[in-house]
Amino acid sequence: MRYYTTLSALAILFLFPLVWSGWASLEEPGNYLEMARFGEGLATYSGNSLAVSSMTVAGTLAVSALGGYAFARFPFPGRNLLFLVTLAILMVPYATILIPLYVLLGYLGLQNSLLGLSLVFVMFQLPFALFMMRNAFEAVPRELEEAALVDGCGTLRAFTRILLPAVRPALVTVGLFAFLASWNDFFAPLILLNDGASFTLPVAVVSMTQQTFGAIDYGMLQAGVMTMALPCLILFVLLQRHYVRGFMSGALRG
Repeated sequence: MRYYTTLSALAILFLFPLVWSGWASLEEPGNYLEMARFGEGLATYSGNSLAVSSMTVAGTLAVSALGGYAFARFPFPGRNLLFLVTLAILMVPYATILIPLYVLLGYLGLQNSLLGLSLVFVMFQLPFALFMMRNAFEAVPRELEEAALVDGCGTLRAFTRILLPAVRPALVTVGLFAFLASWNDFFAPLILLNDGASFTLPVAVVSMTQQTFGAIDYGMLQAGVMTMALPCLILFVLLQRHYVRGFMSGALRG
């Protein structure tokens, strides 16, 4: 009984800010309509965020799956050192390298582009993603892969047909983290994007809530918060089972 009481109290504690934001956003019915008409339109900003998040998820999954497989299965000189160097990216303060990245994207012709922004997000997601995927592949018995190779599968086919389905929970976890990070991030789009038509939803919400003399329209701000939070809540509820299994099988190993 005490267990369920504690869980209920924690659920109320964590849900209260979200419920309060939803209530505040509905106090004035015009908040959502005004937000939808601001600037380039809510559909444009949401589409930009969705495009960036989709590219980030795809890039993170592709690189981390191949990299995690290589780190887990193939011994090569400097493997552990390279893995530690990759993890060391987590020690670099996020804000300190955005300006150098902005300059680098200029040399690559990717300044003020959604593709360039997504590449930056992929870079920051890789340390965690590689850690998860390496541990997930190490948890898969080698006998499964060896049996596939004996049956005539090549390395690539064994990877796609046997190993990837076996680490699906870890893939879901990595993809969910990549989506949440890119969908909700404000600072990187603020620095790397300078065209209003390219703004992602967090930057647009902050811009649309600023009123005369710096006053903030809190009703519209809460409407923006609910608009950004809803896709994250839906994805988390739909993928919760895989998400928990991914952490149990991958992140806690080793």
